[in-house]
Amino acid sequence: MGGFEVLWIGRVILLLQLVPGILGWGKEGHYTICKIAEGYLSEDASAAVKELLPDHAEGDLASVCSWADEIRFHFHWSGPLHYVDTPDFRCNYSYCRDCHDTAGHKNRCVTGAIYNYTMQLMSYSDSNSEMKYNLTEALMFLSHFIGDVHQPLHVGFLGDEGGNTITIRWYKRKTNLHHVWDTMIIESALKTFYSKDLSIMIQAIQKNITDGWSDEFLLWEGCALDQTVCPDPYASESINLACKFAYRNATPGSTLGDDYFLSRLPVVEKRLAQSGVRLAATLNRIFSSRQSISQE
Repeated sequence: MGGFEVLWIGRVILLLQLVPGILGWGKEGHYTICKIAEGYLSEDASAAVKELLPDHAEGDLASVCSWADEIRFHFHWSGPLHYVDTPDFRCNYSYCRDCHDTAGHKNRCVTGAIYNYTMQLMSYSDSNSEMKYNLTEALMFLSHFIGDVHQPLHVGFLGDEGGNTITIRWYKRKTNLHHVWDTMIIESALKTFYSKDLSIMIQAIQKNITDGWSDEFLLWEGCALDQTVCPDPYASESINLACKFAYRNATPGSTLGDDYFLSRLPVVEKRLAQSGVRLAATLNRIFSSRQSISQE
C-alpha cells in the first residue's frame, strides 16, 4: 500500500471519529452482525462470499462489514443509502412514501439499496448477463445495509434526522441519541458485561439465538411470498422499536443512564442477532436460487 493510500485511509478514520452519529451500529455492531451471519451461510453461499470478498479480507466477511461507512466521504452518493426517514411521530414506514433522498429521488434509501444490491448479486452465476456489476462492492454494501436497517434510528423521524439532532448525555458524556444507538449502548455493554471483549459478546448473542430465540429463528429467516430479500418488514420493525424504546424518555437535554441502558440493551442485542440471521438467509437465497424480488 502506497503512502498516499495510508494517509487517505488515516484521514477517513480520523473524520469518522470526529463526526458522531453518521455511522450505522459502529464498527463493533457491524462486525458482530457479519460474524453471526458467517455461522449460518450455506456451503454455496459461503463459497460465493469467499470468492467475491477482496483479497485483504482473507475470506472473513466480518472484516469488511464496516467498509460502507469507511468510504462515505469518498463515495458521497452513498450517504442516503444508510437510512430511511419517516414522518415525525407516525411510527410507521412505507416504501413508496419514504424511500427517497432529500432531493426527492426515488429508491435512494436503505431499503431501496438492499433491493438494488440484492438484484446485482443475483447476476453472480449468470454469465450471459449484459449488466456487469462490481459484485465485490455489492456484497459489502448489502451486508452493511441489512445491518443498518435493523438499527431503529436508521428508520427514525425526518425532523430530528433519526435522533442525530437530539442532544443528550450518555451518563456524563455529551452526545446525540443516534450515536447512543449506533455505538454507545454496545460500548457500555462491552465494558459492563463482556470484559471489553467483543468475541464474548458475540458468543453470548449466538447462544441466545440457539436457546432463548430458537422459536423465532425460522420467522427471522423467512421472506413473505418467497422473495429473495424483504427489507420492508425490517424497516417497519425498526421504526416501531424507535418509538417504543429509542425516543422514549430521551428528550433533548436529558441524561440517559442505567435505567435506559439496561432496558434498551436487550433490544440492541436482539436486533444484532436478527440482522446476522437475516443477512445469512438472504445470501443463501441469492446464491442458491433465482427468486424474484419485489417492492411494496
